[in-house]
Amino acid sequence: MHELSLMQSVTDIIKESAAQNNICKISKVKLVIGKFSMALPDSMQFAFEAIAATEPLFEGAVLEIEPRSIICQCLECDKQTKIEDSYQFVCSGCGSAKVEIIQGRELYLDYYEGE
Repeated sequence: MHELSLMQSVTDIIKESAAQNNICKISKVKLVIGKFSMALPDSMQFAFEAIAATEPLFEGAVLEIEPRSIICQCLECDKQTKIEDSYQFVCSGCGSAKVEIIQGRELYLDYYEGE
């Protein structure tokens, strides 16, 4: 379960930033997770809850996850195509396989709130 190590890294970043900014209580954490990152939102939520249960800084904090779909842009006709569950990277306009992934690889901490 690589989500636990990912979430540990996220909470470490938040702890360091909170210490630098004299924040002693985190109330909300927002992550952006692209489907192609292969990080499972439910597993990330579970990992956050497990970490928050042992870290006083995160007691009562809420994790918000913004999922991002995979979107490709065709290099032939310039059309953007949302890739569904099939992972067939083909343009829905012209059928070309010459596409570039322009969204869906994201995995980052958008922001956190605290006091």
